[in-house]
Amino acid sequence: MQNTPVSSLVGEEYEVEVGPVAHGGHCIARTEAGRVLFVRHALPGERVVARVTEGEETSRFLRADAVTILDPSKDRVEAPCPFAGPGRCGGCDWQHAKPGAQRRLKGEVIAEQLLRLAGLTPEEAGWDGTVMPAEGDKLPQGEVPQWRTRVQYAIDADGNAGLRKHRSHDVEVIDHCMIAAPGVSELGVEKQDWPNMASVEAIAASGSNDRQVILTPKPGGRLPLVELDKPVSVLRVDEKDGGVHRVHGRAFVRERADDRTYRVGNGGFWQVHPKAAQTLMLAVMQGLTPRKGETALDLYCGVGLFAGAIADRVGDQGAVLGIESGKRAVEDARHNLAAFPRVRVEQGKVEAVLPRTGITEVDLIVLDPPRAGAGKQTVHHLASLGARRIAYVACDPAALARDLAYFAERGYKVRTLRAFDLFPMTHHVECVAILEPVKKDA
Repeated sequence: MQNTPVSSLVGEEYEVEVGPVAHGGHCIARTEAGRVLFVRHALPGERVVARVTEGEETSRFLRADAVTILDPSKDRVEAPCPFAGPGRCGGCDWQHAKPGAQRRLKGEVIAEQLLRLAGLTPEEAGWDGTVMPAEGDKLPQGEVPQWRTRVQYAIDADGNAGLRKHRSHDVEVIDHCMIAAPGVSELGVEKQDWPNMASVEAIAASGSNDRQVILTPKPGGRLPLVELDKPVSVLRVDEKDGGVHRVHGRAFVRERADDRTYRVGNGGFWQVHPKAAQTLMLAVMQGLTPRKGETALDLYCGVGLFAGAIADRVGDQGAVLGIESGKRAVEDARHNLAAFPRVRVEQGKVEAVLPRTGITEVDLIVLDPPRAGAGKQTVHHLASLGARRIAYVACDPAALARDLAYFAERGYKVRTLRAFDLFPMTHHVECVAILEPVKKDA
């Protein structure tokens, strides 16, 4: 049994007035003594009893769960999922909030990050302040969008499938995930025993009937015989090199966007919400308005979603260069874009490959960086290329705001910003910012 440090405040309870939402799926509150709490399972304006889950006397802030709601918000609902709540599954952040309230909270987080890190008001960012639901996600109260086409199940010591508890390695065993897409649920992963497995990832392509599971064995663990409720391909993660290897069936799934089929191999990146790839592709194309004969960069290009859409629009006289670090993703991108002779895909990190290309000017740029953002060095390099439009696709509003500030340093302003609720019930949100050079006074 772990010894609790003398100064630990874990388990302490405070009655608090809940303040504004913060980035990360929690709200901010202060104790009577002025100590800051990051409170989950609460909503702004509520009065709650918050129980500390992390923190010591010397901590800058404490993490806590709202365990008793004394004065509920009008936006509060009973969590539809039986596994949601304090100390339970950590997969969702806002099961206790109405869908419209979830989107407002996400909008408040985006606005706060833009102002704090980029010095931009919504008006200055060309944003109307709304977070748009995906098509088909507006449902009657009590119904939950079944959007997650990929679910990574953690496996407990007894071989049961579940999901991790918040900020914990502990597993909440479940019999059904409410936000899982029907194609994932119908596999029946939760009903099986998974001896010697650390995790099982289930993938249900939204562009085809392809189904896949990726098994990660515990060290030395042998693969079980996989007998699920629907036909499925099986891959495994190698414990030595971390690579993904085919056991049987296809090593890839097929996805669809922009009337084109994309091959995505070995569990590689594709947007998780079934409407996300098409939604983001259209937002990027509407923002960039590609013209025949233009040149473009697609950075962190994955399997080539945006490169394909741009290539289609710039035509035979245009050209697109994609850069992606993942080896298998590059192979898939080259396969997916083989019909476009003027598209090239290079493998490597953007900050290493881009300077080596010798490119000094380009018409259009798309970047869809990982959660940490592109960073100052890469942003400054991109700004030097003189693109007439840049599309920045962001899954983290803090990273987006930081990078927008770097673009501003080099003469680019935000023309428009759009936000999409492509991760319902969670705190995550997707944004598309369109930038253009600041016009210099004559």
